[in-house]
Amino acid sequence: METLRQALQESALPFAQQEPLASHTTFKIGGPAVFWCTPKNADQLRRTLALCRANGVRTYLLGNGSNTLFADEGYDGAVIDLRGLNFGPTAEPRPDGSTRLTAGAGLTLGRLCAVAQQQSLAGLAFACGIPGTIGGAVYMNAGAYGGEMKDVLESVTFLDSDLTERTLPAAELALGYRTSLFEQHPDWCVLSATVRLQPGDSAAILAEMQDYLQRRKDKQPMEWPSAGSTFKRPQGAFAGKLIEDCGLRGFTVGGAQISEKHCGFVINRGGATCADVVSLTDQVKAIVLQKTGYTLEREIRVVK
Repeated sequence: METLRQALQESALPFAQQEPLASHTTFKIGGPAVFWCTPKNADQLRRTLALCRANGVRTYLLGNGSNTLFADEGYDGAVIDLRGLNFGPTAEPRPDGSTRLTAGAGLTLGRLCAVAQQQSLAGLAFACGIPGTIGGAVYMNAGAYGGEMKDVLESVTFLDSDLTERTLPAAELALGYRTSLFEQHPDWCVLSATVRLQPGDSAAILAEMQDYLQRRKDKQPMEWPSAGSTFKRPQGAFAGKLIEDCGLRGFTVGGAQISEKHCGFVINRGGATCADVVSLTDQVKAIVLQKTGYTLEREIRVVK
């Protein structure tokens, strides 16, 4: 660890030590990271990752922290904050009338949606309330209200296992329900993504976005820290409905609770630990399986 600290300092790469991870996730849970690295561009990212590997220090790539639950003990490696890669979006009109928007992995989906709306580009409204970054959205093929990233994604540029920059078309990224090729290759790191959008009416797009945002506000426990939908949707059912039907609305372990507003969400009522959330979700999975026969799978990523 000391040799990595010296190497990062000598290379003038930005980092901190013992950074509390609870400050960097929407769950507001997690102990300290031994190293907290904040590269500002792809070159700094590549050099940071290379030094971590050379010194045998494990890494975790983090965007907005909206789908991540860190252990209470923290992370005994280097958490790489990708929000510095937030360039763009840049627009490239195409002969067929569509427009390509390219943006850095650290840019928020909300910002990309806002720019698309301002430029009268349709197709991204479904994503306006998703609190993640573009990199995270690609990684898990984020979606909501019947739309998902694979509907608009054209290509992704990333660093592969050898830290070589590559670009692949969306068709080769194995995009499925809340998954992608990047989940199969966790050492690959998204640098940027390009979406292709169609011309639309700016006012109509804005109205659609506002409708989705209001629906979220009305139905989801946005007033509490959480990581969004806690469980993936099982085939043929809805996780929240199954949990509700099992009488688990408001079910609590420590500071973690099944939201009384929407049973698909686990919320941090104050002082919740990673252990609380894991225990609660494990118990919910067991009860739902016993009572309904459905096996729930956590959508949130537990990082220990």
